[in-house]
Amino acid sequence: MREQFLAPSIAGDKVACIAVSETGAGSDVASIQTHARRSGDDFIINGGKMWITNGTQADWACLLCNTEDVKNVHMQKSLICLPMKEENGERFKGVSVARKLKKMGMKSSDTAELSFDDVRVPQRYCIGDPGQGFTYQMQQFQEERLAGVLAAPTTLRRCIQDTIDYTGQRIAFGRPLLDNQVIHFKLAELLTEVEALDALIWKAIEHYVQGEDVTLWASMAKLKGARLGRQAVDECLQYWGGMGYMEEGLMARRLRDGRLWSIGGGADEVMLGIISKYMGTLPSRR
Repeated sequence: MREQFLAPSIAGDKVACIAVSETGAGSDVASIQTHARRSGDDFIINGGKMWITNGTQADWACLLCNTEDVKNVHMQKSLICLPMKEENGERFKGVSVARKLKKMGMKSSDTAELSFDDVRVPQRYCIGDPGQGFTYQMQQFQEERLAGVLAAPTTLRRCIQDTIDYTGQRIAFGRPLLDNQVIHFKLAELLTEVEALDALIWKAIEHYVQGEDVTLWASMAKLKGARLGRQAVDECLQYWGGMGYMEEGLMARRLRDGRLWSIGGGADEVMLGIISKYMGTLPSRR
């Protein structure tokens, strides 16, 4: 499987996607309905996935689906390498892209709804132990969130510097906009927040490198990065005035794209729930 799926993806010869979310199961991963039944040496997969990044172009998917007939929903699931295309580029039998989704932002990234109708794959395509897929996926999410938020400080620093450059040369009422204390003080506050976020991210990375559980730190970094990303871009855009509101401008794109940060890869509310659990303040469901 490493030779067939992983190596070509690392080399850039194949495109992969992570197929977890469904229409009725976004944040609540345990409630996914896509299932695979055993038939001889194969799995036969039925169901569908929603909001799948790279879904229209992917050569294969790392699919989370129900495989085990047990009561514990967290032990029902497995991760399966699911081919999306044949070697000749044709769609793999039973796999279809129901539609390419039209989003308010992140338009350079294709996102799709997928459908599986009696898709047959070998059981040897199961990653790790059957029934451990939920655990594997939760572990992967922490790495995904930490890797994703790593880009935030650089992106936000550029946003702040672009705003400094623009307001420094934009003259209003006889002087540069940047000379107004409300603007240069706000930008100073935002940059301070960005540097604090950067420190939090690298604290999480230090724990990760040491082989520790980074769930708490990754969740904190994801939460802070997403919220600061929305706040900083919105407040910087204000100082661009009408130019900032123009759709073709970079600031407008940053605002549209950045809104996803508090939803994709785990919503802010999910991050707060995880943090509360580690703090011991999350109420029991019993």
